Amino acid sequence: MTMITTGKIRGLDDDGGVTAFKGIPYAKSPFGPLRMAAPVPVEPWDGTRDATTFGPRPPQPAVLPGMPAWSPADGLDCLTVNVWTPDPGGSGLPVMVWIYGGAYLTGAADMPEYDGARLAAEGVVVVSFNHRVGMEGYGHLDGAPPNRGLLDQLAALRWVQENAAAFGGDPGNVTVFGESAGAGGIACLMAMPSAAGLFRRAIAQSVAGLFFSPGLASGITGAIVDRLGGLSPYDSAPERLVAAATAVMTEPGRDDPARWGPMAYSRIPFAPVVDGEVLPDLPWKALAAGASRDVELIVGFTRDEYRFFQALGGAPVADLGTVMKTVAPEGADAAYRAAHPQATPEELHTLLMSDWMFRMPSALLADAHQGRTHAYELTWSPTPMGACHGLDVPLTFATLDCPLGRMLTGGAPEGEGLSRQFRTAWTGFAATGDPGWPAYDSLTATTHLFDVEPSDVSDPEAASRALWGERGIALLDQVAS
Repeated sequence: MTMITTGKIRGLDDDGGVTAFKGIPYAKSPFGPLRMAAPVPVEPWDGTRDATTFGPRPPQPAVLPGMPAWSPADGLDCLTVNVWTPDPGGSGLPVMVWIYGGAYLTGAADMPEYDGARLAAEGVVVVSFNHRVGMEGYGHLDGAPPNRGLLDQLAALRWVQENAAAFGGDPGNVTVFGESAGAGGIACLMAMPSAAGLFRRAIAQSVAGLFFSPGLASGITGAIVDRLGGLSPYDSAPERLVAAATAVMTEPGRDDPARWGPMAYSRIPFAPVVDGEVLPDLPWKALAAGASRDVELIVGFTRDEYRFFQALGGAPVADLGTVMKTVAPEGADAAYRAAHPQATPEELHTLLMSDWMFRMPSALLADAHQGRTHAYELTWSPTPMGACHGLDVPLTFATLDCPLGRMLTGGAPEGEGLSRQFRTAWTGFAATGDPGWPAYDSLTATTHLFDVEPSDVSDPEAASRALWGERGIALLDQVAS
């Protein structure tokens, strides 16, 4: 039994010496009178609460392989936190807080790939939590605070500050880590004054680079609301909002850049909104101005990010020249062809989309950060998908036998060694700020390559950095009509 700020909880020990506590509410259910509201702290309870099963997932479509469909029958009390600790009665352990990805549209902490037991066995307290996604988390609505998914993340991190010590953790030594939209959330948190002091270190894995203006976010929300038949989103059943957002993602003409601009190539209807209050500016602009200079950062990406989406069959196919003109800086066509003269148009398309969506946002974050920074690139290529998006997730958690792990690694025997590399670097960084390779600066761009034989190299993606670094990743502000 463990006592936290809201009451007593009972967890579950596993065979590896790690105790897990699951499904602990950190905020009230964001439905009913709190629909589309900022998270509200949960009230204390009497007696001892069982904390042995995950809480309900937030409303979302089923788009990830192996992830069961969400159902309102699962419950709507979705703002819950989970903790794995190797020493519940101890003190001073580093705390690592995972923020899941999923294109701001899907994701949940109960995915088997995010099981924190093996990572916690390395001597850290691991925390994960659910936060709102899709329309509930990022729909831009009159009368509702923007970026509610980010506000959930703030609330969960405040919960960690108040309760980490109850699980043997040190609230003064918190590292946030996350992948894809989770890494995009971390980039936002580093830019948000309201997150100051909630974490000491950050690990951003494949930073999602999409950020919306309020005008674009309102336009997308309007397109979704049109499919509700005049019903207010506040009064719509969660499953109806999920269905409406899915319809907008897949409607005829969704891949028309004349209407949707760069959004035509993302198939993502939600992203953090640079609203000037919750999120004051694009993360790389805020960091370049000195935000989070006291936060130590690891940031990186996988070499072949976009191959994951091609393998899922959901990646739009379009003329390379049109894509270049729509999403890339001026001169991109010539620059990519000069840097990769032997590449086919298909290979150039993969490289371009990898850069736009994940690789260059990650590189820009490294260049912008004014504090200590370490950069990496995952180059291990165990399957025909290569070092694709998401490959680092089962390596980080040593969940190689889970569905996503098997799909991305193909059961390659080197996987355990790569996982050991990630776990050693991540937990070492969480404990001391040193992942085991030299710090990054924008001149030499020293980057650690995760592979069967790891190495440290200078600026492995120099051509892409030179092209994107001057302009950066733009705020998306074309309003769908």
